[in-house]
Formats: sequence, C-alpha cells, structure tokens
Amino acid sequence: MSMLQFFIAVDVTVVNIALPSIGAGFDVDGHTLTWVVVGYTVTGGGLLMLGGRLGDLLGRRRVLLLGTGLFGSASLLAGLAPTFSLLVVARLLQGAGEAVALPAAMATIVLLFPEGPRRTRALSVWAAVASCGLVLGFVVSGVITAHLGWRWVFLVSVPFLLIVLLAAVLLVDGDRPATGDAPLLDLAGALLLTACPLLFVLGVVEAGEPGAPAWVAPASLAGAVAAGAGFVRVEARSPDPLLPPRFFADRTRVTANLTTVLLSGGLSTSFLLFTFYLQDRLGVGPLGSGLTMLPLAVSLLVFSALVPRLLNRWGARACVLTGIGITAAAMAAIALVSTLEAGRAAMIPATLLISAGMAFGIVGLQYLAVSGVTEDDAGIASGVQRAADQLGGATGVAVCAGIGFAPTLHSLDPFLVATVLATLGLTAGALMAWRTPAPADTPTA
Repeated sequence: MSMLQFFIAVDVTVVNIALPSIGAGFDVDGHTLTWVVVGYTVTGGGLLMLGGRLGDLLGRRRVLLLGTGLFGSASLLAGLAPTFSLLVVARLLQGAGEAVALPAAMATIVLLFPEGPRRTRALSVWAAVASCGLVLGFVVSGVITAHLGWRWVFLVSVPFLLIVLLAAVLLVDGDRPATGDAPLLDLAGALLLTACPLLFVLGVVEAGEPGAPAWVAPASLAGAVAAGAGFVRVEARSPDPLLPPRFFADRTRVTANLTTVLLSGGLSTSFLLFTFYLQDRLGVGPLGSGLTMLPLAVSLLVFSALVPRLLNRWGARACVLTGIGITAAAMAAIALVSTLEAGRAAMIPATLLISAGMAFGIVGLQYLAVSGVTEDDAGIASGVQRAADQLGGATGVAVCAGIGFAPTLHSLDPFLVATVLATLGLTAGALMAWRTPAPADTPTA
C-alpha cells in the first residue's frame, strides 16, 4: 500500500521541474503547461470520493487492482505520448487511477489497525511515505530530467506498479461487495465536483494571464459557482450521494477536512515557490533545484518518526495546530529570502520548516478525518480526506501563485503576495482546528 502511495505522490510533483523540458519538447508555452499539473491533481481530487464509494460498494481489493492498473497504464501512456494533447489525456487518466486506487488502499490500512497507537503508527507511515513522495518528486525529476529525459519521470514508476499489482493479489484478502440492492453510483455528483475546481482554477489563471480574452475568466468562475451549486443540488436529491448526510453529522471529520484544504493549499504553494525561486530567480538548473530540496525529504523522515509519539501524548488537535503554525513560519521565511534575494542555501531553513509543518499537520488531520469509521464508511471517509488534500493543494496553488504571479493584477513582489495569501488561509485553518472536537481516544491537549 505504501509503495502505491509513494509513486502516486511522486506523480503529483515530479513534473514540476521537468515542465521546461516538456514545453521545449512539444513547443508549448508555460501557460499551456499548467494543465499538465492541474489536470492531474484536480481530476484525481474530484473523483476521489467516487473512488471511495466504489471501494465500499464493489470491494476494496477489486477496486484497488482496477485503480492501480489504470494508473500504471496511464503512466506508460504519458511516457510514450507523441503529442502534448495525448500527454494531458494521460495525466487526466492518471488522476482517475489515483482516485480509484488510493481510497481503497487507505481504507485497507484503516480497517487492519484498531483505533489507538497501532492505527496512529500505521497512518504515520502512510503519511510519511506520501509526504516523502511529494518531496522526492522534485529530486527524482531533477536527476531523471538531467540524465535520461523528461519521459522517464513517468516511465520509471511502471515496473514498481506491476509489483504492487502482484503483491495486492497475493497479500490483500478479498472482501465482499456491499450486500442488498446495488445502488446507482453518483456519477453526476462526481463530474460536478471535478468540474467546479477545474473551472475555478481556469478562471483564476486566465484572470492574470496577459492577452487572455476578457470573457474567459468571469465565464469560468461563473461556471465553477454553477457546478458547485449543481453538486449540492444533486447530492440533496440523489438516492445514494457521494457524501451521505450522515457524514456531516460528525463535526470532527468535517472540520478536519476543511482544515486539510487550507493546510494543503499552503504546503503545495510552498513547493511551487521553491521551484520558481530556484529556477526563475536564481537560474539554478533542474538537477541543482532537485538536490536543494533533498534536506526537506530527509528532515521529513525524522519528523514523521517523531510525530506518532507526540500525537499520542498531545492529541491530534495540538499536533495540527503545531503543524499549521510551523507552516506559517515557513511562509514568512520564504518571503524574507525572496525579499533579500538570498542564495539557494538561504531557502534550506524554509524547507525544514515545511517538512515539520507537513509531518505534524497532515498526520494529525488524517487521524481526525478517519476517527470513528466503520466497515460501511471507511472508504468514503478516506476518499473525502484525500479529496480535501488534493483539491486543497490545487486550489491553493491557483489562488496564491495564480494571483501572486499575475502582473496584470498588481505590481508587488509575487513571492510576498503568494506567501501573504497562503498565511491568511493557514490562519483560517488554525481557527477551525482550534474549534475541532477531539476524538474520545486521544488527549485533548
């Protein structure tokens, strides 16, 4: 399960440093290249709850195999894509494969370990692997792009995903699909949930794009609002909605997922700011940029080993607040370094703060988001948590970096604007986390 999680997480960030090489290979500009990143994260995040529901209805093992196979096939297609359009299609399919596979994998882990220290350790390993995958995606991308070419950033995962498929067949016990009358899948809800952030991101990006048609941004934002309203309406009338009404009865889960959106937005924005500062402002190449991120990955392993002990001692809510506070300090460090135009070594303290904020915040929020789950709703709870993480990251990048680096909207330092917006989101997340009820099995510190 963790190997699958690692390579899916790698694919979230592995294209960032490879983007200039991809653009040169297909002769496309930076604005068009955005969709190689956003298409994957938004499609994956938007369909994650449908993937979670599939696991509950059809059986987690069956859905795990289906999603992993789709993700691996799409990775192969991305690496071999002869045109840019086909590469974007492959990235969309990768997002769909992630959406199907990951909730089943996380639900398998949750149901294997009872609530308490054992589940805390298991989820800490899961979160640490995901976080390291996100960070090492930058390092791997720099090394592979410099020595093998950008296509191998997609192809390298294919043999490992074949191992995951074989291991899942041999090691994961089969489970029975849901009994009783088979409900209809809420496909309309899933499509609207995917369209809403996709249109929102399009609107924000086009609003700051020089020379973009004036009608695109407002039309996209209006479409995002309409898709969001349509999703609420469809869910209220669906006999088997993606988000059952009982999900909203648990205040801890709801506020934990809303906080995840805001924290993930800040973390994803920091990754993009690191890349922009190193490559665009300092002129560091792909290999150097990737290696500069290595301390983040190493320190993340250390913090991830520490957090489970502190979570059992402090409680999940205190760990979340600590993670948000440290992430806000990282934003201040990024703003200071960019203002002083310091060298790349000056960014290392900010990367260390990001690793600590990620370890404390994400582990605590994952624990809160799946507190009290049962066989009937483990998949949907896992899917919602992952969707909050994915969509929060994509939306945060669109708002913070999209507005920060939009010369048509302001003349301020883009790094300063982006970090201020991210900090405002983190402040809102801290207020929500402060008011989140603690689960009965953890301390309330």
